[in-house]
Amino acid sequence: MDLETYRLFCLSFKGVTEGTPFGDSALVFKVEGKMFALAELNAFESINIKCDPEKAIELRERYPAVTPGYHMNKKHWNTVAMDGAIPDDLVKTWTTDSYNLVVKSLSKAMREKLQAS
Repeated sequence: MDLETYRLFCLSFKGVTEGTPFGDSALVFKVEGKMFALAELNAFESINIKCDPEKAIELRERYPAVTPGYHMNKKHWNTVAMDGAIPDDLVKTWTTDSYNLVVKSLSKAMREKLQAS
């Protein structure tokens, strides 16, 4: 998967915005102001995605391309190498899971606003 494909996939979710709050090297995707994915821009070598803590450990043990989140809370974030070792379908599934985790953490009012949009 290339950066533009990943970008369009992330933007396909309701209420998603993108930006570069950490400088020109990282593209951040947020829903209602909360980050759910971060993509390395320069060479698109990795992404960071939010993950259930137990599942995060399981994925790290199972896939060498999945490591604790680089510059992130390592309990809740994984870094996924975008070198082709992880099939695109899994990357999409994990990114969807990340989005859903963040939406689930939103207030009821914010979730209702998101669903109405």
